[in-house]
Amino acid sequence: MPPLVPALGGALAVAGIIAVVAGARRSPERVDAGPRRRSVLRRRWEGARRSTRVLLLAGTGLGFVVYLVTGWLVAVPVAPLAVAGLPLLLSAPAGADRVARLEALEEWTRGLAGVLTVGVGLEEALRATLRSTPQAIRPEVTRLVARIRARVGTEEALRAFADDLDDEVGDTVAAYLILGARRRGQGLASVLNTLAESVAGEVRDARAIEADRAKPRTTARVVTVLTVGALGLLAFSGQYMAPYGTPLGQFLLVVYLTGYVVLLVWMRQMTAGQKAPRFLGAGVRGGDAR
Repeated sequence: MPPLVPALGGALAVAGIIAVVAGARRSPERVDAGPRRRSVLRRRWEGARRSTRVLLLAGTGLGFVVYLVTGWLVAVPVAPLAVAGLPLLLSAPAGADRVARLEALEEWTRGLAGVLTVGVGLEEALRATLRSTPQAIRPEVTRLVARIRARVGTEEALRAFADDLDDEVGDTVAAYLILGARRRGQGLASVLNTLAESVAGEVRDARAIEADRAKPRTTARVVTVLTVGALGLLAFSGQYMAPYGTPLGQFLLVVYLTGYVVLLVWMRQMTAGQKAPRFLGAGVRGGDAR
């Protein structure tokens, strides 16, 4: 079999892995003021995170070293993608961040209820909580207070706050605050305390779910580390890996590695969970949610 055949197969597999990595890790797109003639790959490279670029460069160097030592041409494209992609596929999804945000939302709601008990208005209470807001939701609360200070309507500011949080629990908190802004009653503090207890229950449930989801990820990490370590030792000791040095062997190696990556992607999708639908904000019913 000509060497071009396994190289072409490796290139196709690499293209598929690039698509998976690019779709799983979305970086904020930068405004490109330059000419549109710049290649897509260059824009992707400039838009990638610095850590991703470092891993790709390190993997490229590793791939060339493996090629020079073993003669495996397929290591040149596969190594950088493995070095940059495996940490992403084996890392925890965004669920862990959501738990921290829910915990921060619970703490902030309790603090807001405590401020309201001294008899201040809702807008003043929101401004007073900014200093003690947990870091996980500080940007969202900062924007909420900025809108209120800019004379934006309280209800409109709270709806924008719900959009910033982008979570159904955040919608619930914002909805209660909107009702409090409409009615201006004296019982909002007690309602917020009860709501904080409900959010605390959400935090406990979310932690339990994330603990169960972490088990298969931990198993996959251990299996991957052992497999990579075993392959590394076998590649430089004896003739066990010699068949993979042939064109057919390299093609089969690409097929095996691609299948393993597909299984990792499948496992990540199963443990990621689905986001619950929101009921408040501009994205609900064309922005006319009530």
